[in-house]
Amino acid sequence: MKISGFTFIRNAVKNDYPIKEAILSILPLCDEFVIAHGNSEDSTLELLQSIDSDKIRIIETVWDDTQREGGRTFALETDKAYQAISQDTDWAFYIQGDECVHEKSLPLIRKEMEETLNDETVEALLFKYLHFYGSYDYIGTSRNWYRREIRAIKYNSQVHSYRDAQGFRKAGHKLHVKLIDAYIYHYGWVKPPKMMTSKIRNFLHFYKEDQFINDHFPEEVDYGYDNAYILERFEGEHPAAIRNRIEKINWEFNFDKKALRKRMSAKYKLLHFIERMLGIRLGEYRNYKIVKR
Repeated sequence: MKISGFTFIRNAVKNDYPIKEAILSILPLCDEFVIAHGNSEDSTLELLQSIDSDKIRIIETVWDDTQREGGRTFALETDKAYQAISQDTDWAFYIQGDECVHEKSLPLIRKEMEETLNDETVEALLFKYLHFYGSYDYIGTSRNWYRREIRAIKYNSQVHSYRDAQGFRKAGHKLHVKLIDAYIYHYGWVKPPKMMTSKIRNFLHFYKEDQFINDHFPEEVDYGYDNAYILERFEGEHPAAIRNRIEKINWEFNFDKKALRKRMSAKYKLLHFIERMLGIRLGEYRNYKIVKR
């Protein structure tokens, strides 16, 4: 069974993306790893080249900065990486530049891949998510954080990244997936206030016009961390690949739990209550079809 990892990245140093940690977190599971490196304006290429592994293959790409419809650029870059992996691949394992997988989950992921490799009803594996927010000590648990997403796909030339690269489809159709008990640790919202503003401004460049960005996220204003609604303290253990970065944390994250909750609408609070009581997320967006077993 051959497993190929793949990802895309640009300006990881400038925007403080833990891309090296992301790659290292799943590299032990992969037989090869393809990185689509965009036309960075910083030392991202040197950072990628510093990964000491003959599994790594870097392809150079140029991002289309004119694409501002729903983050389409991210999907295009994901597809470039996916199309460059070896065609004898059985499983393609996708990781984004602000995600990590805990090493304790790697044996389980391999086991799930082996057991479903010849199961034609399963086209991909669905992972659970932990969304860290503000610091490495808190996770967002309200409805505005997606619970699950596809990160491992049985290789097929008809598979393509969907919308803004959050999920995948095959020939335009949703993939049939198996939900597994493995988590993606998402660190996209863990940055110092000023760096968070810079990251959001850069990110929104692929969704919104400059006027919107300047009006809502002025460059000189520190990010306020006010869109989480509900935060819970993380009591677990972070992946080994990112622990060194965590030890270098140098900012204080303070928030008002009551103030965050007050920002929730009555409808939102009701839906959140139903989810907590019944385990059902009403109106959840699902870009996949879970295989019933």
